[in-house]
Formats: sequence, C-alpha cells, structure tokens
Amino acid sequence: MTPLHLISLKNVPIAEQLALEERLLREDDRNFCLTNIGSPRTIVMGISGNPDLLIDQEKAVQDQIPILRRFSGGGTVIVDEETLFITFIFSKKTFDWPAFPETILRWTASLYQAAWNIPGFALLENDYVIKDKKCGGNAQYIRKERWLHHTSFLWNFQKSNMGYLLMPAKRPAYRQDRSHDEFLCSLSDQGFVSPDDLIARLEQELVKRFYTAVLHKVFVTTTEI
Repeated sequence: MTPLHLISLKNVPIAEQLALEERLLREDDRNFCLTNIGSPRTIVMGISGNPDLLIDQEKAVQDQIPILRRFSGGGTVIVDEETLFITFIFSKKTFDWPAFPETILRWTASLYQAAWNIPGFALLENDYVIKDKKCGGNAQYIRKERWLHHTSFLWNFQKSNMGYLLMPAKRPAYRQDRSHDEFLCSLSDQGFVSPDDLIARLEQELVKRFYTAVLHKVFVTTTEI
C-alpha cells in the first residue's frame, strides 16, 4: 500500500500553513494529509478573487483583519481559531481514477462520510454540507503529476465574522440567496467532543486505507518543519 504521511499542526496561521502546503506540493513527491486548528482570524481569497466584489475592505482594515490570497482556486472565506483545516496532497499515480476536480471531491466526501458518520453529510455542488447547510468549503490545485485538495471546516463560527464578506455574484444554486447565517452550520453541533475527535476519527479511517507513516508532531510554526 502507498505510504501516507500525517502532519498535525496546532495554532499555525493560515498563511504559514499555505506556504508549507505549496512547498510540499511542488518540492516533494510523498503523499500527505495535513490538519490544522487554531489559526488567527484571516480572510482568505482564491487566486482569481476580486476583493472589491467579495470583501468589505473598509471594515476589514478598520478591524485589522488580514486579507490573504492563496495559490489555489475556490471562493473567499474568513477563518479563525475554530476553523478546522484538512489538506490532502497526492501523487496522481496513487489512485486508479483520474485526478479531476469532481473525482477528487467524490473521493474526499466518501472518506469523510466513512470516518465521521454524520447524518445528512454529503457533497453538494463543490461544498460539504449537512442536509442543506454548508459545513466545509474546498479549493484545489492540480499539477501534471500531483494534486492538492484543501478544506476549511466550520467547527464553530462567529456570526459577526460573516459581516466582512459580501454576497458573491457567483454562488451555489442550493444556497438560494440565503445569508451566511442561514447558509452555514457547525460540526460542533454533531456530537463530537472537539476538533481533535474529528481528526482522530479521520486518521483511523486513513490507517485502514493506507500504509500510514504518522508524524504526530505538533508544529508551532512551519519554520520548525
């Protein structure tokens, strides 16, 4: 079986996490699953996002909220200490299916369904949802030989944070023009003790599927890696 390396981060800012991910994607040939919880509050845009259309920039600047553009696609999110990040970086030859956005999404969705067994958890358009409410947003980067898929899951969210984001012109059909408050839900409401509980269950499922090299070090900053 193919080795999979598990990297557990705690309290690492999302900017440092993304820098590490890009390094592992471009400069390494191993397979990774990376988790992180505890990033300070930051607005993160996809590579082609327009801040004028997506962010209340005056409010963000006034409240000193950093705005970051990641190297992958996807939409604009605000993350904070209660956002659970999970990223997969794989060689395309690991699987016998083609590494297209839809197939990657289906594979990760089935993995989370098996690991967490949350009633109503599903892939809907490009989001992970519980029934008809979004609990996780995704972005991807696909290269010639490797691909990356990262997700920001809402362990919990502050309604006040959503005020920094404008209603995007392009949005999922299932959202039906709902506000952020009506559109989102938290994994903390699903009976789990903590984000670490979700991570542990995911790792158990990964062990079943891969020969797993577990790197259970907790890195304060990526400069220690």
